Amino acid sequence: MTYDIVFFDVDGTLTNNQTGRIPESSKRSVHALLNQGTLVVAATGRPLSMCEELKKLGITTFITANGGLVTHQDNVIYSQTMNVRTVQAIENFARQHQHALSFYSHTFHMNGFQNEKITHALQETLSLMTYPPIRQKDTLLPVHLLCLFGDERIEQLYKTAFPLLQFKRWHPYILNVLETDISKARAIESVLHYFHLDRSRAIAFGDGDNDIEMLSYVSFGVAMENGSQGIKKVADYITKSSSENGIEHGLKHFSIIP
Repeated sequence: MTYDIVFFDVDGTLTNNQTGRIPESSKRSVHALLNQGTLVVAATGRPLSMCEELKKLGITTFITANGGLVTHQDNVIYSQTMNVRTVQAIENFARQHQHALSFYSHTFHMNGFQNEKITHALQETLSLMTYPPIRQKDTLLPVHLLCLFGDERIEQLYKTAFPLLQFKRWHPYILNVLETDISKARAIESVLHYFHLDRSRAIAFGDGDNDIEMLSYVSFGVAMENGSQGIKKVADYITKSSSENGIEHGLKHFSIIP
């Protein structure tokens, strides 16, 4: 089977899950796909500002903020933003209870609260080794995605305080806070529509629970060996770990690249 478009999650998929770096095998794979005319899309939880290394590989289409913003070159294909008053209300509540929030605009900010669990979650999901910049109070930057850091107890506290919002856990210590549901699958739909492509000709690679809808939506879904149990259950194929050249192995296994 040949595919017109390939969607790659980034952290733990295109990047080595142990070092956070993009291995040479992933770089070779992206270049091989682009050289043969296959469209390559990075579908990531990262904000757009953290995709510069991917742009250097030749990738020009990005699903960022877990599906909240989709761009091709300088064009916005799809965008979801949260109501400013909703963001401010959650921000004030989190400040009162000293809970951590992250804000995805074109850039990435936190609200200043940190502990060992938060630091570990940032490393696991975004390969961040240092604490991000702190969001200035009452800024009017549009927020494409708001995330809450916490366990089930904290999750229930917010569900009670904000019953009209959705809370969607995608990491053991991180939840999306949503007014309108966003996902990589919805973002993929917008990309396929933009390029006039059919999902029967689309393949996706991922490693986390936030990739489950993406792998389920496309024609063929590939999970990384280092991925979650949830993603492995929905995958059509499980390739090697991202630390063992899993992207290149999976693409070559199905003769998608030579």
